[in-house]
Amino acid sequence: MRTAHLEIPQDVLDSARLTVDELKVELAVSLYAQGRLSVGKACELAGMSLWQFRQLLASRRISPHYDVADLSEDIATLRELGRL
Repeated sequence: MRTAHLEIPQDVLDSARLTVDELKVELAVSLYAQGRLSVGKACELAGMSLWQFRQLLASRRISPHYDVADLSEDIATLRELGRL
């Protein structure tokens, strides 16, 4: 799997009072809520299990959006991660 690197100035993280891992979670939630990431890819970005991510979405009152394409992508992601 290829990865990309993003540089975030430490003072930006400090101002936002976020760690790198917390920023990944926030990015994953935002992209999922916008419909730009499936729940499987959002979980992967956030470094969370599907159950943890769904709990987080529910706590923020973000409705699940799920279709056949999402299901297919999630199954592929879970297979890649060795969780299926």
